[in-house]
Amino acid sequence: MNVLSIQSAVAYGHVGNSAATLPLQRLGFNVWPVDTVHFSNQPAHGTWRGRVIEPAAIGEVIAGLEELDMLATCTAVLTGYLGDPGTGDVVEDAVRRVKAANPAAIYCCDPVMGDFATGLYVKPGLPEFFRDRAVPSADIVTPNAFELAHLTDLPIDTEDAALAAARALHAMGAGLVVATGLRFDKEMQLLAVSADEAWRIRTPFLESADQGAGDTFSALFLGWYLKFGAVQTALENAVAAIHAVMAETARTNDKELRLVATQEAFVAPTVRFVAERV
Repeated sequence: MNVLSIQSAVAYGHVGNSAATLPLQRLGFNVWPVDTVHFSNQPAHGTWRGRVIEPAAIGEVIAGLEELDMLATCTAVLTGYLGDPGTGDVVEDAVRRVKAANPAAIYCCDPVMGDFATGLYVKPGLPEFFRDRAVPSADIVTPNAFELAHLTDLPIDTEDAALAAARALHAMGAGLVVATGLRFDKEMQLLAVSADEAWRIRTPFLESADQGAGDTFSALFLGWYLKFGAVQTALENAVAAIHAVMAETARTNDKELRLVATQEAFVAPTVRFVAERV
């Protein structure tokens, strides 16, 4: 199976495609990474170099795949950090072309916009693209806590409020909402909400570098969901894997996620967490 992944890339570290590719490959997927930016490293290090890729150049790469008649073999489109508002048009067109070539393909949108520590860190126009166009067309959407609150304009300060916000995002058109990074007391929670089911899963909170954790989780969840088609199975396996990554990153006090060192957990995690129905 093939996944078209449209998001950022860095030479050093693990965010965007540089975080999503290895987990999907370990789960047995061919990945077609199309980079929206190419930086030396993620900006949280304080300094970085590189450039945002022009939307037209991104479209050219996808057009090249179409000319090879590859889009009919695409199982899913995964998108993350876009860099430029014009790239939203390219993403929308790519999803349309993939689904025209393969109606069974799914679109997983990670609406990367910001977090509570920094607020919005994307250019004007991108939050509106996610809210008005990407989320309503997505089969799966994976916002973090800040993005969930921003997209729905709802508080998420309690478990019930977070669940209500996830359901509101689903009502905006998303097929399945998987909300990450919900912190209550000393626990982290994730919610998965669709028209038919809702799940909650809890893990201990870990003090760790977490840039790229959302990108990694989205890839892991998508991969497990594509393999088995079951929300509970995908949620439990993806959470177990990302927890292993975060635990090793915390243990070593690394400034980047320890993806390579913990890659076995992508396919066979040893510490498990159980999702409960809500």
